[in-house]
Amino acid sequence: MKGKILFLAGLGVGYVLGTRAGRERYEQIKRAAGNFWNTPAVQKQVDNVQDFVKDKAPDVVEFVADGAKKVAAQVSGRGSTTTKRSSASTGAKKSTPAKKSTATSTKKPTSSSN
Repeated sequence: MKGKILFLAGLGVGYVLGTRAGRERYEQIKRAAGNFWNTPAVQKQVDNVQDFVKDKAPDVVEFVADGAKKVAAQVSGRGSTTTKRSSASTGAKKSTPAKKSTATSTKKPTSSSN
């Protein structure tokens, strides 16, 4: 539902910005959008969304803070297991290109036989 509303809003904005109908058409669209925005059904949904955001904001702040603490701990070096894993994966990456270059050098050129 949220995606549909955003799409329609984007469509409306694109039309308003891209239209060549002039100022009169722009004012007509602006009035229609204002009338739609001020309908009781839309305002009821706006109030519902505002209440939902107010209720969930502390949870979001806590979640983001916890994630930031985890990232800070990994960056500062407290997570020594992640450092070992990254060095091991770097070694694996170094051996992979060598295998590829060996495999390509064993192929016989086909263009010289013609």
